Amino acid sequence: MGLAVGFILGGAVSKVVSSLVSDIINPILSVILGAADDLKNAILQIGPVRILYGNFLSALIDFTVVAAVVYFGVNMIGINKLDKKKE
Repeated sequence: MGLAVGFILGGAVSKVVSSLVSDIINPILSVILGAADDLKNAILQIGPVRILYGNFLSALIDFTVVAAVVYFGVNMIGINKLDKKKE
């Protein structure tokens, strides 16, 4: 039951979290990290090698926010308590 609720909750909030990350968090981080246009375009150039870390960082932030919402939704709100009442 908990896994199903986590899956549904994760799917339901993914658009909100994506918008939060791309519209609010990424512009703030791009200013801090010095990426002028967008965090997804941030690169680290070492000689001829270009490391595109911005897109990975954006996906990592997105995952972290979704994981926190699912964790707190299951543990803090009391969805686990519903499973225990059935037993």
